[in-house]
Amino acid sequence: MTKLKKWGYLLLIALVVGFVTGCKEEPLPEPEKQEAPELTQKINGFIEAAMNDIYLWNEQVPDIDIRYEFDPEDYFEKLLYEEDRWSYITDDVEALQGSFEGREKSFGYSLAFGTFSNTGAYFAIVEYIYPETPAANAGLKRGDIIMEIDNSDITDENYRDLLGADNLTVTLGQLGENGISPRDGTVSMAARELELDPVLVKTVVEHEGRKIGYLFYAQYIARYNSSLDAAFQYFLEEQITDLVIDIRYNPGGGTNAASYMCSSIAPLNVVNNKEQLITYQWNDKWQNIWLTENIRSQLEIPFTDTTAVKMGLNRVHFLTGSGTASASEFTITGLNPYMDVVTVGDTTFGKYTGSLTVTPDWYYESESYYDDFDNWGLQPIVVRYANSEGVTDFRDGFPPDILVSDALFSGIPLGDKNDPLFAAAIENITGAPVIAMKKAKIEVPYTIFDRGFSKYDVNKRQMVLDHIQKDKLFK
Repeated sequence: MTKLKKWGYLLLIALVVGFVTGCKEEPLPEPEKQEAPELTQKINGFIEAAMNDIYLWNEQVPDIDIRYEFDPEDYFEKLLYEEDRWSYITDDVEALQGSFEGREKSFGYSLAFGTFSNTGAYFAIVEYIYPETPAANAGLKRGDIIMEIDNSDITDENYRDLLGADNLTVTLGQLGENGISPRDGTVSMAARELELDPVLVKTVVEHEGRKIGYLFYAQYIARYNSSLDAAFQYFLEEQITDLVIDIRYNPGGGTNAASYMCSSIAPLNVVNNKEQLITYQWNDKWQNIWLTENIRSQLEIPFTDTTAVKMGLNRVHFLTGSGTASASEFTITGLNPYMDVVTVGDTTFGKYTGSLTVTPDWYYESESYYDDFDNWGLQPIVVRYANSEGVTDFRDGFPPDILVSDALFSGIPLGDKNDPLFAAAIENITGAPVIAMKKAKIEVPYTIFDRGFSKYDVNKRQMVLDHIQKDKLFK
């Protein structure tokens, strides 16, 4: 092949390749991603605004395009910091706020849920009951065992129906050598809206020359502070020598009620001098604002000298358990630097943070913008708290000074000195043991895996900063 032909051949190949390449089809554009409905995007925008602003871990919030998030609750969960076990979202903020104030639809009982090791069978057992409620009217009492829901076995999928259903028929059981067997028929109940005063039991017992006041407190609710006043006044009139407060099932509540209780029982000099009870650590943005403007009310809670009753005690016993959370732990750790705080029972829940109820009106001035999602709300963690000695981050809870197991199966009433936790506190106070009534021993091993009062249990474990006003944050 001559040199000229060779170059001509190469040129022809280049032209053919260029032609083929030029005719190659261009890739089709990717189809447009479908966006979430407008209302969903508006709700997502509200969530995004709040979490990037007031959330304690706001700097850790991931940047997610809200246009493509179709479920606001799932989107909210994606924003939570890995350490956060508590922040909450709801599409019924009125019910959420009602539960914080002791108004909610329920049966009126608190239950522990367990399984027997030998059979794997699920059961529920009554911890306590509010008076004049569906559960009380049905004749249920502390220690009663529930083995069936609507004639079906209790399972890991349906057990919380015992707290959240509108109507129930439950089968009661009795404990035998091989587990639970039916007792005496069924009990039917219809849940209803209840007003729940958290001061359930107040009594005085005498033992070895001591007069010991006992208070069972179910939840920290400021609008029932007058019930605390009545209880403490009763103890003063009875001239008690010692005080035992039972918060073993108390999931928490508001800071106003917690600081009120602390101020009602702490040493008089501490209360009258308004010593520091608790301090807050916000995210960097809000912490700097409060420090710069020296707004101390947003950084700490002092003891208050305006409580109706001041007991002026130097020692208090708290009965505790895994249900002792949030504002209950606030009370224990807040008082600890100033008086002898003795805990009896089991390790507390471990919640060292506080939250606020955030609603759309916080971020939008025009009601017309959010009127179609105005009942949505967030309960984000906004502060970490510490006592006056800096104790915080107690994520594993507070271990008890005196370890005692709860004896739910015994059915011993709350406030009875034969109750093992109360008996241990009495012995610690007097140095003399309580001779307990003989009860049948529980031979069948079991495990308690959950407990609760209503479908709002997650909410109740929040420590709500109800002393902080919205206009302080957005002034």
